[in-house]
Amino acid sequence: MPDKTPHQNLAKKPVKTIKEKRAEKKAKHPEAAQDPVAHLKKRR
Repeated sequence: MPDKTPHQNLAKKPVKTIKEKRAEKKAKHPEAAQDPVAHLKKRR
């Protein structure tokens, strides 16, 4: 029977999701400071 004891799962820190990271960035930087023209994607 395999060993089912937790080994390194307890050592991991809780990781933030991508959505949480994006929300943090938006909270730090005001939306009005961005130039909408500079963030347009280039069409090929």
